Amino acid sequence: MELYTTLEIEQLQHNEDLPYLIEIVNWVKNFLGRPHPNLGRPGVVCPFVPHSLKSNSIRLAVIHTKDLYVEQLEEIVGRYRDIFLEMEVKEDELAINRAFLLIFPDIHTEDAPKLVDSVQQKLKPLFVESGLMIGEFHKRNESPGLHNPNFRPLRSPIPLLAIRFMVEADLPFLESPADPYLRIRYLEAYLKCFGHKFTDEAKFRNAHQALALAKEQIAIFR
Repeated sequence: MELYTTLEIEQLQHNEDLPYLIEIVNWVKNFLGRPHPNLGRPGVVCPFVPHSLKSNSIRLAVIHTKDLYVEQLEEIVGRYRDIFLEMEVKEDELAINRAFLLIFPDIHTEDAPKLVDSVQQKLKPLFVESGLMIGEFHKRNESPGLHNPNFRPLRSPIPLLAIRFMVEADLPFLESPADPYLRIRYLEAYLKCFGHKFTDEAKFRNAHQALALAKEQIAIFR
């Protein structure tokens, strides 16, 4: 369960996983941490990345999946969730900047949509109810950008899962499931997570409205 910060990776030597770690660090810096002409809004692709890099709050792990069953992979990712939640916040590291990137170099590009996406979908409810988000990244990811449906922000050179704390701006990702039962689960966790500390009243109202709508849908089909 080895985790490396970006600064530690710069100092690593004679590590068989170093090429994967370097490739993902470069992708974080040069794609997620920079503006993109197709993003559809000003700023960098991921607004948290510059602060996370500055505070050395991103930690990366390489997970070899050869000979692992999907259930074993789910268990490993679940253990990283526990580690994430148990970590103390350093003085120069705000919790909001913390992120884990779990890299899967053994998963082939054509298999990533099935394997990485299925693990993410299976574990997401558990993560959301823990106040976390888990995102799936790989070359075949077709998820559109929020501000430009033709942009693909979740494409990475190596398949990976990203873990971070939930933020208010995550509402669009939590009110999107077609399954109203899952939507209710996500929205209730979202409202519980932020309680009375919303900084954006519009998101507070929108979350309650989306929750009410999901409950109405269930009532109609009963």
